[in-house]
Amino acid sequence: MTLIEKFRSFGQFARKVGHLALPYFNSQEKWKARGLLAAIVVLNLAAVYMLVLINEWNRVFYDALQNKDAPVFWRELGRFTWLAFGFIVIAVYRFYLTQLLEMRWRAWMTGHYLDRWLANKAFYRMEITRFAREDDAPPDNPDQRIAEDMNLFTSYSVSLSMGLLNALVTLVSFVGILWSLSGSFAFDWNGHTIAIPGFMVWMAVVYCVLGSVATHYIGRPLITLNYEQQRREADFRHHLVRVREYSESIALDRGEPVERQQTGLRFSEVLTNYLRLIRAQKRLTWFTTGFGQAAVVFPFIVAAPRFFSGAIQLGELMQIASAFGRVQDSLSWFVDNYDRLASWRATTDRITGFEASFTRIADEGGQAHQERSTRAEGQWHTSPLQVSLPTGTPLMATDALTVAPGDRILLRGPSGSGKSTLLRVLSGIWPWARGQVQAPAGDDDDVMFLPQRPYFPNGPLRDALAYPLPANRFSDAELREALSDALLPHLGDELDRADAWGQKLSGGEQQRLAIARVLLKRPRWLFVDEATSALDETAEHTLYRRLEDMVGERGGALVSIAHRPSVADFHHSAWVMEPESGFLAGGDRPAWRVRSQT
Repeated sequence: MTLIEKFRSFGQFARKVGHLALPYFNSQEKWKARGLLAAIVVLNLAAVYMLVLINEWNRVFYDALQNKDAPVFWRELGRFTWLAFGFIVIAVYRFYLTQLLEMRWRAWMTGHYLDRWLANKAFYRMEITRFAREDDAPPDNPDQRIAEDMNLFTSYSVSLSMGLLNALVTLVSFVGILWSLSGSFAFDWNGHTIAIPGFMVWMAVVYCVLGSVATHYIGRPLITLNYEQQRREADFRHHLVRVREYSESIALDRGEPVERQQTGLRFSEVLTNYLRLIRAQKRLTWFTTGFGQAAVVFPFIVAAPRFFSGAIQLGELMQIASAFGRVQDSLSWFVDNYDRLASWRATTDRITGFEASFTRIADEGGQAHQERSTRAEGQWHTSPLQVSLPTGTPLMATDALTVAPGDRILLRGPSGSGKSTLLRVLSGIWPWARGQVQAPAGDDDDVMFLPQRPYFPNGPLRDALAYPLPANRFSDAELREALSDALLPHLGDELDRADAWGQKLSGGEQQRLAIARVLLKRPRWLFVDEATSALDETAEHTLYRRLEDMVGERGGALVSIAHRPSVADFHHSAWVMEPESGFLAGGDRPAWRVRSQT
């Protein structure tokens, strides 16, 4: 990589950091954020000023030792007490305010990205897009981006930027001191005497530039390795969570050996990359540690001839060593923080990819050209629809479809033909569709989509039953009645019991609890996606009859996906999925056509 390319790469990274950081400092919390940042900057400047005073104290104190001047020695010890106390106070409040800014910034960023992730079904679209395509897929493990990367980004951004500011201010403050103390270095060359003023300053610059260049080339692999380590750690944790979520299925299938093998493989990938990471860190540590230790004696070696010649006293020698150390520390900021800079860059790249996925999802939704509106006629209506997969492959085309009050419609077709996808289009969560969907005007609570595999939040049963509405909207009597109507009367006394209901209940009980949720909310329009597949025929018949009566009383309609003939008896019309003639896999024609039949 050429020098120009490196500057371009650094410029791109700086723009990424600015793009991620500026929204917080321009948000509704901007004055608190800017105030904290300003206070931290002031404290950093104050800390550097204290270091300047301590550097000057070094000269007076060590001169008193050399001259055996006891009064000055004890006076300077007292002065050091106040200097040290002031520096401690500044350091404590600098740490406290820095941590406070990081915490507030992290809280804002986490809330900001949670809002965006959960808005417009982005969390859902990210997952189906990621599994549907291999190239240009959204970032993996958005949970890690929000829970961990936001924390790392804010922490690194504050600490490293303040560290760089501190290094620059320290450099400006001490380089003048070092220049005035170091004198000039003279030598003869071809009969001419050449004098280099501020020789110690130039030695510090040369020493640190060489160290920084060497550090970059030695530590460059850390950027990629840190990025990869975060990804592999997230994959390992994600697989462990899936084992916990599907524990019953795994146990019934006796899949423990397979899961042990899979988790072991993922963990071995974590360890393999981590071993590469620590080897790279070891190489960098060899250099940085040696570089730091050499810096301790380097100023004494360079200034020793002037001390032994009597040009300077011990106090000046110690002041030169102290000033050189501060200048060298400032110039070596890149060397000392290269490992953290690599982690910061990897974290920034991950969040930037997460940020870009929201734009991609919005663009895909806009390209779908699905128009949604309401109509006052009190019925659902669609224009002919063109539905595609996330990859862009056409899936189905439909006739104009209508759902009117009193309709009982069965959506029929082979498994895997896209029946559930059509319901997703009607619900508005599937963006890869072209056409117009008009829904009846009214409250959102008038419409419910009942999936085959319902979701129940962990916690009290009343919350799982009322989800996503607050449980206090319903009386205990209403909750118990819904459970009883859904053939779950034995759960009526457990409304306040907290549990993982998605794992505690059997598949049939989960489907009945989902139906109890429907009977509790009494929607007018109900779309059912094989939501009784785990029930026996008697229970299925009873519950379907109650669902049919409910929508009938509300003057609504029922649309179902089901394969059992017993369910078909509750419907008097159908949408039938027929194979499209002339379909070629990977072509531009849909595989299925949906026709409305009476």
